[in-house]
Amino acid sequence: METLHAIILGVIQGLTEFLPVSSSGHLEITEALLGIEGDLLMTVVLHFATAISTIIIFREDIKEIILGLIKFKNN
Repeated sequence: METLHAIILGVIQGLTEFLPVSSSGHLEITEALLGIEGDLLMTVVLHFATAISTIIIFREDIKEIILGLIKFKNN
């Protein structure tokens, strides 16, 4: 996969991930429109990066939830 194609797919994934639509669907449509052959590894990497970035953005909320669950369990 060319670097430009990877960048375009990454931008599409990032822009559509938090919308109430399928980011995976947008990746498939973009690949079809650009004539890119589907690459499973690229799709996995894009979704993994999205998961990591989401965890980083919401790390304080996740921390509070985990601490709340621990506190609740100990009561």
